[in-house]
Amino acid sequence: MWVETRADCLVSVHVGGRSWKARSFTVHGHHYALVEVDRLEPGSVSPYQVQVDGVLVWPEPASGYPAPVIATRAPGRPSRIAYGSCRTSVAHDKSGNRTHGVDSLRAFALAVADGREARPDLLIFLGDQVYADSTTKEMQAFIRARRDIRKEPGKELKDFEEYAHLYRLAWSDDANRWLLSCVPSAMIFDDHDIRDDWNASLDWKQKMEATTWWHERIVAGLASYWVYQHLGNLSPRERAADEMWQQISRRREGASLDLTAALDEFADRCDKHPNSYRWSYSRDFDDTRLVVLDSRVSRDLTPSSRGLLNGRELEWFDSRMQGGFRHVLVATSLPFLLPLGLHHVEAWDEAIVQGAWGRLAAWVGERLRRAFDLEHWAAFQNSFQAVADIATELADGERGAAPQTVTFLSGDVHFSYLAEVERQEGSRIVQAVCSPMRNPLPRFMRWFSVVMSYGAATPLGAAAAHSAKVPDPPFRWRTVKGPWFDNNLALLRDGSDGLRMTWHRGVVEDGDELHPRLEQVASITVPAVRHSTVSSVKPQDVV
Repeated sequence: MWVETRADCLVSVHVGGRSWKARSFTVHGHHYALVEVDRLEPGSVSPYQVQVDGVLVWPEPASGYPAPVIATRAPGRPSRIAYGSCRTSVAHDKSGNRTHGVDSLRAFALAVADGREARPDLLIFLGDQVYADSTTKEMQAFIRARRDIRKEPGKELKDFEEYAHLYRLAWSDDANRWLLSCVPSAMIFDDHDIRDDWNASLDWKQKMEATTWWHERIVAGLASYWVYQHLGNLSPRERAADEMWQQISRRREGASLDLTAALDEFADRCDKHPNSYRWSYSRDFDDTRLVVLDSRVSRDLTPSSRGLLNGRELEWFDSRMQGGFRHVLVATSLPFLLPLGLHHVEAWDEAIVQGAWGRLAAWVGERLRRAFDLEHWAAFQNSFQAVADIATELADGERGAAPQTVTFLSGDVHFSYLAEVERQEGSRIVQAVCSPMRNPLPRFMRWFSVVMSYGAATPLGAAAAHSAKVPDPPFRWRTVKGPWFDNNLALLRDGSDGLRMTWHRGVVEDGDELHPRLEQVASITVPAVRHSTVSSVKPQDVV
């Protein structure tokens, strides 16, 4: 149980006459506690309370939501996972919904609170949980109150204090706060959690490091991520081994602890020496394995050995991709299988930046990379080819009993789709993208995305990639359904008939902006038994 408090205190969690407690720790004047609640019955649903120095603080007395609960998994019960990415924090009024669309996460939270949707076993947030570089009016008002917004970094975030306020805006919505108090969550960062195109290339990184403000920003971004997001990703065993957590757990009982200096030093080291810490992690849910990949800090930006995953990270990923599971889910903020047209364009751009067409073309390619965000897996061919080979070996049964599916879960691109690798035998390899939760593309950008992904860019991009001597992908894939551009939250359910995936959006009815109805956008089942197509999706299944 993660909490932020106003002051140093003792936090306790109470369930059915039992209690667990933890002392808060301090970072840059903010106070946090993580209470480990253990030895609950499998398959149980237990209401709980949170007290701060003996005073009840959760649930709030005037809350209109059901009592918060801790729900433990029952062995053998099929998993039910919700996921999505890219969520801005603006008001849920008419103005906010007009500019940013209806928050699909809020619509889902309300549906769970009302009993219209079942509570999932896990929420996965696949990046851009906060926008440090594209701030809202509320965030800008906070910035103006403490510094001159006309000076760099301007409207972007500067330090830990501003990150803390941004997270407060993101996590304090009443419905979503209630949902997060009842459902376990797993998270991984993407670029906007720090800055657009974060670590797109060595040239990008060097230009950022040459500014007067970047060092403070990256340290604050990674330090706050460790506090607000990453602590909840770690299992008890992994947390016990974490170097920052060890400083918390080793302190004398009842003593105060200011972690500021140590955490800032840790964050600085993580940025300068990516091999010194692993942000990736994995979890097993009975016969489903979830592998969550860091595709930002762990990059190798050396031109001669560019990789979305450096050697150490790739070795760890390789070790987690083992057979014997019904499903293997690979969560990566960036889609592994982009629409083929866009894949070829990004692979071509990387090749010309590396010098395939000469120095002038390399200069142009670097500008194209930043202007059009050409920095997904396809733009790091070393990593793409390696991960494709690993996924294929797993699907072919070369790493133990083959799973039914190898499924990549991703976000980032601000449109949703399902793609499948063309295979005649072995496990299915699919890509399921859900993006955004609340940050839709402008309409003119939607047409651009479709053209770049599915139009003439496919043959033209392939021709350009071949001309730059880009190796062919080890397999072909096609988009089965999509794209659709609504704000969406996706649900993944494991059933006897296969893996069912649905995408949902929020819809305002009768002008009630605060209470959107959850509406299904698409439903697709990846059958347990191989057929010629992924599913017999009917037109009415996609709105």
